[in-house]
Amino acid sequence: MSDLAPRTSGAAPAPADGDNRYKAVQAKLVKLGKAMDDATLELESLRRSMQANATRTEGVARDIANADLDAVFVELTNNVSVALGGAAIQVRRLADTAQEAADLTHETRRTHSKLYGALDDIRSNRRVKTPKPGFFNR
Repeated sequence: MSDLAPRTSGAAPAPADGDNRYKAVQAKLVKLGKAMDDATLELESLRRSMQANATRTEGVARDIANADLDAVFVELTNNVSVALGGAAIQVRRLADTAQEAADLTHETRRTHSKLYGALDDIRSNRRVKTPKPGFFNR
């Protein structure tokens, strides 16, 4: 029996709502990074569970063979073991991809902060309105 349960909310962790203010983008990147980190952990847990089930199923196939049951049951049980092992490998690849996405999200947040953090501080602490980005490029 699996301890995994589907998420109750179908909403994205960081919705694309068109709010491109510095602090909003930073908050979205933090949420996305955390969601990807969480997904990586959940996928790794799933992989370990699948691998354990594959190993356990292989033992069951051995027990069935030792009990002199019909060979078709041994073959079917071995097929389940192989399928679980293969699925565990694919889940590992998915977990690696999720971790890579999480790392890139954290790197993007740091780069965004480096590029625009000082500008946001200046714009946020001024009493007068600051021109929109690109105004002086005309």
